[in-house]
Amino acid sequence: MGDTLTVLGLESSCDDTAAAVVRQRAGCPPEILSSVVLGQTTLHAPFGGVVPEIAARAHAEKIDLCVQEALAAAGVVLGDLDAVAVTAGPGLIGGVLAGVMCAKGICAATGLPLVGVNHLAGHALTPRLTDGLGFPYLMLLASGGHCQFLSVAGVADFTRLGGTIDDAPGEAFDKTAKLLGLPQPGGPEVERAAMAGDPGRFAFPRPLMDRPGCDMSFSGLKTALLRARDAIIAEKGGITVQDRADLCAAFQAAVRDVLAGKAARAVAASPGATALAVAGGVAANRTIRAALERVAGDAGLRFVAPPLALCTDNAAMIAWAGLERFRLGARDGMDLVARPRWPLDETQPALIGAGKKGAKA
Repeated sequence: MGDTLTVLGLESSCDDTAAAVVRQRAGCPPEILSSVVLGQTTLHAPFGGVVPEIAARAHAEKIDLCVQEALAAAGVVLGDLDAVAVTAGPGLIGGVLAGVMCAKGICAATGLPLVGVNHLAGHALTPRLTDGLGFPYLMLLASGGHCQFLSVAGVADFTRLGGTIDDAPGEAFDKTAKLLGLPQPGGPEVERAAMAGDPGRFAFPRPLMDRPGCDMSFSGLKTALLRARDAIIAEKGGITVQDRADLCAAFQAAVRDVLAGKAARAVAASPGATALAVAGGVAANRTIRAALERVAGDAGLRFVAPPLALCTDNAAMIAWAGLERFRLGARDGMDLVARPRWPLDETQPALIGAGKKGAKA
């Protein structure tokens, strides 16, 4: 193994087809040479959410083109690579399978090593790619299909401190947008509407804050919003733009308070942590990010949040996680399996519930 490693990463776990090239020279920070993400928003928009069959077909049609674009943008050819990393789960099985089969094809044709990557590990290790964060650190991984607090002690050493027992917050944002007639993906639309809203108009619950531990629940919060919306419709015959803004603001404030409150508990349970990091699509929400930064500051911890483009699904995080695993000797064979579920902490019981990325890991 040379002093310089260059890895191609492939990501196709949900509704973004992505490929990226990451390089690291010995003693130097890693470089993202290219990162290509081809979204599917227009394909799923008529259905109000991700349709697995449509997503799988789109991945199969685009992933080879995505790889070509990523290699060209990075100025490398397959012969310049040291390995190919691919998301092998968890996620929508058709999409994961499309990525795994593409990666296997490249490796079979070139003889390059294959490294299967847990999608959640990609998010969890992103602060090391962007900020050079050292172990151990505390991670809040909050996305459309998953939400959990992790103690990250090594490249493959994750301890789950708590997670969602039903809807992940990103999923709850998407469902809230759908209930209020906002476009998908719902997270940015709810955040945008909330900017003009009054978060104090509706008294939404803060689920599980009256119980110890770091587990979370957002299904009841979504139901509370539905009832508030229906009450407005029953009274007025519809909802105004301001009603929608106030509902979004109250919902966002409740999610913020739960995540910040549980983050404080996770920090208290992780005395050795040097930083609080956040990743996943929900980390792009500025209100939530600011609240988490305050939690870190109150505890005297460094706060790390990747750039917004690396919070959502991307292949740069997969290439980096694969590079880290490859450097430690990890290799996978042609029997690598696409997995709809793949918990990072296999010592913990599985979380109950199913999100748009499949059952909770």
